[in-house]
Amino acid sequence: MSEMVIRPTPDDPRLSERVEGIDQTGAVVETVVVTERAITLFLNAREIVTVMTIGDHPELLAVGYLLNQNMLQPDDEITAVEYDDDIATVVVRTKRQTDYEEKLRKRVQTSGCAQGTVFGDLMEAFDTVALSTTARLKTSWLYALTKAINTEPSLYLKAGAIHGCVLARGDQILVYMEDVGRHNAVDKIAGYMLLNKIAPDDTIFYTTGRLTSEMVIKTVKMGIPILVSRSGFTAWGVELARKAGLTLIGRARGKRFVALAGYERLIFDADPTVGADENSRYRRKGHEAD
Repeated sequence: MSEMVIRPTPDDPRLSERVEGIDQTGAVVETVVVTERAITLFLNAREIVTVMTIGDHPELLAVGYLLNQNMLQPDDEITAVEYDDDIATVVVRTKRQTDYEEKLRKRVQTSGCAQGTVFGDLMEAFDTVALSTTARLKTSWLYALTKAINTEPSLYLKAGAIHGCVLARGDQILVYMEDVGRHNAVDKIAGYMLLNKIAPDDTIFYTTGRLTSEMVIKTVKMGIPILVSRSGFTAWGVELARKAGLTLIGRARGKRFVALAGYERLIFDADPTVGADENSRYRRKGHEAD
C-alpha cells in the first residue's frame, strides 16, 4: 500500500478532546469526543452557508461543497481560496460570476445528515455524466482496501461519532477524509480532486455512510465509476446507480459484500473463503454508520 496523500490525523489536538463522565456503574470515566466548529463559506462576495465540521482542510471542504451543490462548474476558474482561522471563514473566488443566487432558491432538504442539501438541478447534471466503461474492480483490491481502511489510525477508532470517505485507485488509498457529516467528507475529496486535477475514470470511492440517492448522485457527478460502503442501500440509491451505470457495492465487511449495480466491472480474482474475515476489533460497534 503506497503512502496516502492525505490521511486521518487522530492525534491533532484540535480535532478531539477528553471529557469526563460516568459509566453504567456510576464510576467516573474519561472519554475522547470529536470537536465541532462552525465554518462559513463564501463564493466571491456572497455568503453561502455555515457548516459544522471538525475543521480540518477547510479550503477543500469549501471548494467541494460548492462544486457538489452545482454552484461551481468544473470549468470555472478558481482564482483564490482564502481561509481565515480567526473568523472561521473560507472565501472561494472565481474569475467569472456564477448563477448561484438562482440555485439558492431551488434548494431542497434531503435525508442526509449535517449539510445534506442539494439543489433542484442536480438531476440535470447527473443525467449528463458518462462514467468510464473500462474501469474494473478486482475483489482482491476490495479486500485489501477494506482491511487498510479499517486498520488505519483514525478519529473513528479513537473517538467514534465520525464518518470516513476514501478515494482509491486499484488497491491503493489516495486520500482518506473524516468529518462529523459524511457529506463534508465527500466534499473535501471532491475539492481535492478538482484543485489537483485528479482524473476520476479509474478511481474507487469508499464511504462509511449509507448508499442513499444523494451519495450516488455526488459520486456520479464526481465522475467516479465505483462506489463502495460498509453500510446498506436505499431503493432510490440503487435505482439511480443502475440508471447511471455506477458500480454500487454495500455491506462490504471483511470478505463479504453485496453488489446491486454495475456487476460487469467486478473481477473475482480472490477466494473469499480463504483467510480470516474482518477482525471484530474493527467492526463499527454493532451498528451501521449513518
